[in-house]
Amino acid sequence: MAPDTIRMAILDCLENLEKEDKDKFLYQLIHRGGDPKVRRNKVEGKSLLQITDTLVNTFTEPVAYEVTVELLNKIGCSDDAKELAQVVKSLTSSTPSSSGEASGRAASRPANATSLHFIDKHRVALINRVTNLDAILDELLGQFIDSAGYSKVRAKPTNEEKMREILDVAMKGGTKCKDILYEILERHEKYLLEELNNA
Repeated sequence: MAPDTIRMAILDCLENLEKEDKDKFLYQLIHRGGDPKVRRNKVEGKSLLQITDTLVNTFTEPVAYEVTVELLNKIGCSDDAKELAQVVKSLTSSTPSSSGEASGRAASRPANATSLHFIDKHRVALINRVTNLDAILDELLGQFIDSAGYSKVRAKPTNEEKMREILDVAMKGGTKCKDILYEILERHEKYLLEELNNA
């Protein structure tokens, strides 16, 4: 039976992994950078159902999917990552988009809890491909990043780590913060966003 939620799609994907790959996945999950972190005692020795629940409860359902794809690619299970992405895409594409959105970012905003916001859907691509971090960070200061958070992001040594930190803060802030980030990305990473929106 095909999964009917992102949570069940993640569970099905993890159940299909070989034991060695499951162990690698858990190792990467425990040692993953950024916040929020998954504690070892939450996943070690737990059933796959419990591990899936921990993923969703820690990150929210849409971001748990992005984290799962990210870690699957890291451990060399790219086929499983692609299969999961296809399943989730079929789940979210069948969800009607909200009406009355005059903004060009309407498609990026979820109609319900199982839909993926643009920021959630393209988290991995944004981490790897956004380059104009200084300008983006300057605009975020005073929006949903305070001076302490600004300094924390600036201290990160690579663009990838800076973007991951920004996305983690946006994720905690919810849809409003994701919308703010999307608008700023539209100004500074216009062509990347056009490419991702058309993918």
